[in-house]
Amino acid sequence: MHEMIGKVFSVSKKGTHEFSKEIQEKIELITMHGVEGDAHAGKYVKHRSRVKKDPTQLNIRQVHLIASELFEELYQYGYSVKPGDLGENITTKGIDLINLPKYTQLKIGASVVLEVTGLRNPCRQIEDFGSGLLKKMISKDAQGNLVRKTGIMTIVKFGGFVSVSDNIEVCLPRKPFVNLDIV
Repeated sequence: MHEMIGKVFSVSKKGTHEFSKEIQEKIELITMHGVEGDAHAGKYVKHRSRVKKDPTQLNIRQVHLIASELFEELYQYGYSVKPGDLGENITTKGIDLINLPKYTQLKIGASVVLEVTGLRNPCRQIEDFGSGLLKKMISKDAQGNLVRKTGIMTIVKFGGFVSVSDNIEVCLPRKPFVNLDIV
């Protein structure tokens, strides 16, 4: 199923392991590697906590996406969170990222294809960014299940450049869908 439903709101990267990333005009995504020049890019895991456990794990957290609508929600609680502040590489508009099934492909611009691998787990660094913010990143749905709002992680299936206002086409996988879990 293909449906044009979103846009790129902002793009960010940072060459060092810091929490927030810097806004860019465009970013280059490298197939099965991630964002060129970003600390989390590479074939093997780059997140420091995961490297300590097993540095030979394949990197399924190459590109982090967050919906800009989350920032609007947080603003209502008095938090001023901007694109890149929570460490995402791509901030989207118009896509319910956290409810996409695993293996969904996101076609961005002319050539980029990302594949959704899972949810980003809200971490204590979010609390360091803003007191009380971590609690706002987790809620419960109508069935009492935890909802983690800190975006999704993806791998780069096909690389290219991503810029603000690029279209994002969501291509759902075949059913039955697999719900996202923390990666």
